[in-house]
Amino acid sequence: MPQILVRNLDEKVVRRLKDLAKRNGRSLQAEVRQILEQASDEPKLDHAEALKLADEIRRRFAGRRVSDSAELIREDRDR
Repeated sequence: MPQILVRNLDEKVVRRLKDLAKRNGRSLQAEVRQILEQASDEPKLDHAEALKLADEIRRRFAGRRVSDSAELIREDRDR
């Protein structure tokens, strides 16, 4: 089976990966393998697909009035 060697990883990254592996009940190697497998399997949108999706979302929300979240946050903070 092929192997990959990654040099010069930041110690913080390794620590976070070890913590994640522990939480998931896996070894560091198994955790990194899982992350790489998931990252390589995820479908990616190309630019045209992303624009099409954004247009569809805009159409669905067209004509709807939404509140300004900054105003809502300000009101909550002023309480």
